[in-house]
Amino acid sequence: MNNFPKRKSIRLKNYDYSSNGFYFVTICTRDNRPIIEEYKEKVDMTLLNLPERFSGLTIDYYSIMPTHVHVIFIFEDIKVSLGEIVRAFKALVSKITGEKNFWQRNYYEHVIRTHNVLSKIREYVQNNPLVERIKFEQFYETGSMNRTPTKL
Repeated sequence: MNNFPKRKSIRLKNYDYSSNGFYFVTICTRDNRPIIEEYKEKVDMTLLNLPERFSGLTIDYYSIMPTHVHVIFIFEDIKVSLGEIVRAFKALVSKITGEKNFWQRNYYEHVIRTHNVLSKIREYVQNNPLVERIKFEQFYETGSMNRTPTKL
């Protein structure tokens, strides 16, 4: 019998993570090591080549930092889930760098539900990804929750 603590899922229950829409993802290095600096070109190239591997995927916006990657994915009639895309990205980076423990086990995601939030997340990614943890609740306080972003 294993004595490992049960991990709490951070995903939305009953949400289809292959649905059309915008997804904000943060992927961190293992133990917060600044290893991405050494392999930044390979990480960048791997990320930008994902749409060639996955039909229906577009990269809207991204930032590569020494310890993490922020990316906004757009799904449009895609046949795979967000988890499969993140898994492929992490595996490809590990393979081309030869670093087996490159990434932390999981990733953080947020389903973007309005144009206002999309703009604020783009601004966050561009201006200062290291300031503090993003507070999505603030983004949804003003404006309608009913306006889902569409491809711009």
